[in-house]
Amino acid sequence: MAGRKLQAPRGTFDVLGDAARRRRGLLYEGTAGLARAGYEYVETPIFEDTELFARGVGETTDVVQKEMFTFEDAGGRSVTLRPEGTASVCRAYIEHGLHKSPQPVKVWYAGPFFRYEAPQAGRFRQFAQIGAEALGSDDPSLDAESILLLADILSAYEMPRLRLRLSSLGTPETRRAYSEELRQYLRARVEELSDDVRARFEANPLRAFDSDHPGTRAVMAGAPKLLDRIAPEDAEHFAEVRALLDDAGQAYEVDPGLVRGLDYYTRTVFEFTNDDLGAQSGVGGGGRYDGLVEQLGGPPTPGVGWAAGVERILLAADVPEYDPEDEDSRRAVEEWERDLPPEPVFVALEPGANRRTAFALLRELHALPRCAQMEQSGRSLKGQMRHADRLGAQAVVTVSAEGFRVRNMRSGEETEVGTREEAFARLEPWKMLYRDAP
Repeated sequence: MAGRKLQAPRGTFDVLGDAARRRRGLLYEGTAGLARAGYEYVETPIFEDTELFARGVGETTDVVQKEMFTFEDAGGRSVTLRPEGTASVCRAYIEHGLHKSPQPVKVWYAGPFFRYEAPQAGRFRQFAQIGAEALGSDDPSLDAESILLLADILSAYEMPRLRLRLSSLGTPETRRAYSEELRQYLRARVEELSDDVRARFEANPLRAFDSDHPGTRAVMAGAPKLLDRIAPEDAEHFAEVRALLDDAGQAYEVDPGLVRGLDYYTRTVFEFTNDDLGAQSGVGGGGRYDGLVEQLGGPPTPGVGWAAGVERILLAADVPEYDPEDEDSRRAVEEWERDLPPEPVFVALEPGANRRTAFALLRELHALPRCAQMEQSGRSLKGQMRHADRLGAQAVVTVSAEGFRVRNMRSGEETEVGTREEAFARLEPWKMLYRDAP
């Protein structure tokens, strides 16, 4: 007797033919820039101890309360299919003692994630993400670098209505004080709120900013803004991030109502949205999570990262297929599949050097394209040179208040120059090491 017709579970789908080729092209070509910036590929388990997400993502979030695929294994242990990637990366950082490695530790990942949601266009129960995380530094340049790396991936595709929204949540202490202020504001207007917001604003009032309910949106338009409450040092950090984005020519909108959906965020938060996608307009985003590693049992460790939805990008853009017969496509795959990226250039900073100048130089190196990293952990100049040597850097460009010095790490030869153009000219002899350089 024939059984019922078997199909992919609701909210999942098979990836075949042209769709598979487009996805492969996005994953391979979209992640080449991450390797150039010193991000290494990692994989974490598809399922984890449920406590990891309960503690890391937040007990009051929709993800933990309503969307996780949780079950008991044969040993009676509660495990959960991963709903997001940051908590798993932080767990791996702690478990493998990566705080002892040179900081920041930069990694990227790609793979399937799982949330029990109502399936619709751009939202599935099994979905793919590309993500990047950098742990071990609170330097504003790391925030800007993270945002720009995602912007570079998205800019390769036609999304005319793509917008970058940006804000800062300050510290957990600031957010707690603001949350109580917001609760009091909402209590006085509770009759105007949606049933969903009314039921949960006592536990997590910031989530009210995400409501689509007309009455709630009207209430939130007049609500006090967290961005107006952040401490001076957090405001300065946010201003530096914006200045670096301005220097890079990256357009953005400061949105005080941007709170993101997970509890671990601190300071910078950001989201790329595409209005052509309708209700599911978010293409990718992230932010800082300076307390998450410590919350999971590790040492105090700042971090910043993002994730982008593969299906959202494919839905929003006309993504070109991966063509194995095309030389450029094939070369991109070969670049991605290599175990080690080409030897990088390291951008060092003397005390008093202009960090924005160094960051602009880093971005120019990435655009060539070349592998390049810069100092983002507050090391001494001697420590920076040791770190560049550990990276296997072929050259170090040191930014000072007076100009630049370019050191050939193989010969030890060092030359002082006055401009970035002269610095690039000194790097010219090493161009043959970079297969893709012009």
